[in-house]
This record gives sequence, C-alpha cells and structure tokens, in this order.
Amino acid sequence: MSTALPERPARSLARGSIVVVASRYNEEFTTALLENCLQELGEIASFCSVNVVRVPGAFEVPVAVKRSISLSPKRPSVVIALGVIIKGSTDHAELIGRSVTEALQGIAVETMVPVIHEVILVNDEKQAFARCVASTLNRGREAARAAASMLEIVNV
Repeated sequence: MSTALPERPARSLARGSIVVVASRYNEEFTTALLENCLQELGEIASFCSVNVVRVPGAFEVPVAVKRSISLSPKRPSVVIALGVIIKGSTDHAELIGRSVTEALQGIAVETMVPVIHEVILVNDEKQAFARCVASTLNRGREAARAAASMLEIVNV
C-alpha cells in the first residue's frame, strides 16, 4: 500500500467529459471520496464537464459505468468509479471486490474508455477514514489525478 498521494499533475487544459460513478453504501466514506474527487477535478481539470451518478452500492457501479459509456449521447473521455467495501466476517466483501474489479477492467478494455477504479476494499472503518476522509491517502483525490493524467493521454 502506498503511504502518500501521487504527485499532483499540472493543471490540465484538456477539454472533455468525466463521469464519476459513486456508490452510496457506507455513505460517510463514499460521500467524502466523491467530494474530494470533485474538489481535485475542479482544481486540475477545470475545462472538463463532470457528471455524477450515484448508485446504491459497489456491486451496481459497473452497470452505471457501462451505461455512461454505451448509452450516453456523448461518450465520456474518462470514467471514475468510487465506492467503499468494508470487510466483515464472511467472504462477501472479497467476492464483491473481485467482481467489481474484473467488471471495471473488462469495460475499460472493451470500450477503450479509461475507467479509474477506486472502489476500495478495506478491513475496517479506520482504514476507510484514512483513505476517504483524511488527506494523506485520499483515494478520491488520487482518482481525480489519475483521471486528469489519462485525459491528457486520450485527448492526444
């Protein structure tokens, strides 16, 4: 696990559209992920339009990602997937995490639209707080930085 955010890219002048699909489940953490992502996008990708889609949980994220690419009148340049899965005493979280990861990778490869995967799987709420609310490991900001970097690549 990295212990710090990747370096912030230079402010992008690229134009395009970004769709952010964020789950609602574990709302305290997913809302913080989304807010941090949007704030960072506003600072480093301000020439892009950003649309947000909220879904019930992590399992629904890939469907919304695929719809945003396939059914939208204007195909997004980049899609960001956000969610928080907190492990419990069964294997359910692992199964959901693996399923979401494989689906998102398949969608990105099939459509050739970058999908930034920040549907995170954590052991407990302390880890969720560190990655969603705190600033050192904030995965919402990291997702925005990855999206801005990919935007520069796909808009060449």
